[in-house]
Order: sequence, then C-alpha cells, then structure tokens
Amino acid sequence: MKKKELIKKECIKTLSVISLITITLFSCGTKKSSFLISDGDSFESKTYFPKFSWESTPMYYHFGDIDRVLQPDEVKFIADRTDFICIEKSHAFNALGDQVLGTKHEVEAFHKVKPEAKVLYYYNSYLAWPYPRFNQEFTPEGIAKNPELAKFLYINPKTGKFREKTSPGFSYYFDALNPDFRKWWVKSAVEGVKISGADGVFIDRMNVGLNSDYPNDQLVEIAKAKGEMMAELKKQMGPDKILIGNNAARTEEVFPHCDAFMFEHYNGTVTNKENLLQEWYDMERIAKAGKISIYRFGAKGKGKTDITIGATGTSDIEQRSKNQLEYHQACFLIGAQPYSYFQWNWGWNLQDGNLVDYPALQKPLGSPKGAFKRETSDGWIFTREFEHASIWVNTDTKEAKITWH
Repeated sequence: MKKKELIKKECIKTLSVISLITITLFSCGTKKSSFLISDGDSFESKTYFPKFSWESTPMYYHFGDIDRVLQPDEVKFIADRTDFICIEKSHAFNALGDQVLGTKHEVEAFHKVKPEAKVLYYYNSYLAWPYPRFNQEFTPEGIAKNPELAKFLYINPKTGKFREKTSPGFSYYFDALNPDFRKWWVKSAVEGVKISGADGVFIDRMNVGLNSDYPNDQLVEIAKAKGEMMAELKKQMGPDKILIGNNAARTEEVFPHCDAFMFEHYNGTVTNKENLLQEWYDMERIAKAGKISIYRFGAKGKGKTDITIGATGTSDIEQRSKNQLEYHQACFLIGAQPYSYFQWNWGWNLQDGNLVDYPALQKPLGSPKGAFKRETSDGWIFTREFEHASIWVNTDTKEAKITWH
C-alpha cells in the first residue's frame, strides 16, 4: 500500500513538473496565429506580443507631456484605440522629476482600464537625455560633480570636447564603444523597465549607417556594439518583455535581438518612393521573422519642435493632419503585414495629434485579400484589396484613395 502511494505521489510530482515546464515554454514561446503573411505563410506570434486584429487599422501610440501625467479621459481615449503604447522620453518630468515615474504612472493607468495593453518605457542609446533618474547627472553641472561619468560620453575628436545637442533641448552623446558604458546602459534600461512596470522598452537611435549621425569611420564598430547592447538588454529584461529598435530594421547586428522595429520617417530622405517600396518588402521580411513593424508618419506643416519644449503651436495643423491622413494611411496598408501597426500624429508631444479623433482609422478594414500589386514593373502606382477597403496609391505624385465598402 505504501509503495503504491509512493509511486502515485512520484507520478503526480513528475506531471506537475512537466506541466510547469509546458506552461513556462508557452508563456515565453511562439504560437501559430491565424494571420497570414503576404506570401501565404502563417505569422509566428510571441505570447507576450500585443493583441493584433485587422478589424480596423492596427494602431500604435507614442507620446509624452513634459509637464503632467494623463487625465483619466485621455487614458480612455487612447486605450479605446490601441493595445500598444510607448511613453516618450520626458513624460511628466516637470511634475514628478523623473521620466521613470512618469512612465510608471501611465503603465498603471492603462493597465487599470485595459490589463492586456502593452505599455513601454523609452530609452535612448545615443543621446543622454537628462530626464530618467539614471541620466540626470549628464549635464555640465553633473559632470563637474561626478567626473567619472565623463568616460561614458562621446568626445568630438576635432574639438576634444563633449559632443552636445543644444537645440531644442540639451543633451550629451553616449559613447557606445566604451564597454563599461554598455554595461551601465543595459543595467539602467533594465531598471527603467522594472521600476516603471513596463511591458518592454523602445530604444531610440538604433539605425547605424551613413547619414545616421554617427562617425562614419566607426560605423562597423558601433553597429557591433549596438548589437551587443541589444542582446544583453533582451537577456536581462527577461523573455516576456518587448524590445523595439527605432529605425533598426536594416541594422543586421541589431535585428536578431529586437521584437519590433519602427519606421520613423523622420525626414524626406526616408519618405521617397524608392525607400517606401523597400520598406514594404522590409515589413514582409520582419513578419516572416515573427517580429512587429511600426509604421510612423507625421503630418507636414508644423514648426520644428521637440518633446523637451512642449506642444507645437502651428495654426491649422490639426486640419492639415486630417487632410494628409489618407495618403499616409494608404502607404501603411499597402505594405502592412500581421502585427504591423500604424502611428499617425504630427509630433511626439501628447497634444500633437495624439488626442485627435481620426474616424478613418476606426473604419472596418478586414483582412487583406493578398499582397499589394504594382501596376507596371517600373511604375509607382500600387493597389491592394482588404475585406472592407480598396487601396490605391501613387508614391510618385503622393496621391492616394481608400475606398471603403
């Protein structure tokens, strides 16, 4: 009798261990989705990804307000439109004195009204913005008090001085080639995610190449260093946290370690017709790797500004953004794959389009019926069909028509 009971207990113990392993693997692993990539393959989703649907245009929101936290009605407005959010670099800094606390406040606010939402922390891999608690000594006064921090900063070889960004806000630049810096940076990024309770992190300035504002004679070394940083960050954050690399879809050293990539479209060099076409192929490549794309556009016509100085005051920009939406939404839909998200505003400040209602973004869309079609082999007119929308776009003349049905 005792022997039978012992065998029974051992069997239960073994089954419990197997169940725990299975649950752990499932919670951190991949799963086949019902969503098809343009080539007909199923998208391999991660269990910690945000919810995805073709019900309407899939949206991502990314914003901040340097002066305050969100009001409850603002949280609801955004939560009604997306499950995928990042809190920008200086959010609530003037109110709370720390970007990390500003992010923590919004993570809790969004999770309260929408527990399944994925809310991310922002951290920069190149600019030493002095808004999170980890960076606040990276100022002239801070370096004077803590000179040992100087070794983490990039020195301009022509002047022998720290490289500085002075407009519209002040920041030094990090030196990614310093291995001690890389260790410190990863630790800081992980702490930011942990303290804020965020579901992952958005890492800015991840594109390494010509005309990307890095020293051209160090591009190979910097790309390798960034890859090492992302690998270690992903490892230390844990397997269930999302890692977004901004503009990093073509940085080979970084690509394997990121879960998602933003196409920021920060100036005209990346919104020309040739690059848009390449991005659509990039989005398919990203989807086939089981990763997320974020396709961000900003309406044209605002004055130069930055999150560090508050919202823009350009007159009529809200109406301009509504007038310009159709072309940019069409550009997204032509290349969109499962787990592709669209972002539309005219700036990173909360008030720069992030609280504007755009009805077209909530219209029923439905699944794509196939890949985009190019009218001629060397032309710039493209079409694509969805269940409830027909897309036509000319990227040469920058015209588009979305016919909803």
